[in-house]
Amino acid sequence: MRVGVGFDSHRFDETRPLVLGGVVIPDVPGLKGHSDGDAVAHAITDAVLGAAGLGDIGAMFPDTDPAHEGADSVALLAAAVRRLRGCGFRVGNVDVTVVTERPRIAPHARAMRERLAEALDVPPAAVSIKGKSNEGLGWIGRGEGLAAIAVATVGCGPPGSGGAAGGA
Repeated sequence: MRVGVGFDSHRFDETRPLVLGGVVIPDVPGLKGHSDGDAVAHAITDAVLGAAGLGDIGAMFPDTDPAHEGADSVALLAAAVRRLRGCGFRVGNVDVTVVTERPRIAPHARAMRERLAEALDVPPAAVSIKGKSNEGLGWIGRGEGLAAIAVATVGCGPPGSGGAAGGA
């Protein structure tokens, strides 16, 4: 079993829709970014790639590549998971904390879990999404943007092994 940590943050952008965990959240500004700005998907991608020792999202999908401009970040995550599988790894579980003053994450967590689980090739129960306030502190507290922190486990083994090393 291996563990990876991912982090991402973006400023809000009034001209874009907000996409978190592959879910469009209405009535809140979107996030500035080269792709769709999905900080949740970006943090998870870094966590799973890091756990497998396969680098990071910037190396796999450089923001200098026009092909990734406006890209669906959950599709990028799915591509990273396919790369993991090609190296003999599978995702065990993912835990994400979104640090934001708005939007509230809880009403959207189930939809995010389901969308992300599909990309990660795990059951929704293996994906945890939660939101935390920054209690008005710093740039997040001032409502300038948000951040996401993800932890992922990956392991080797056959399908259905839960990612445990050697299928144990």
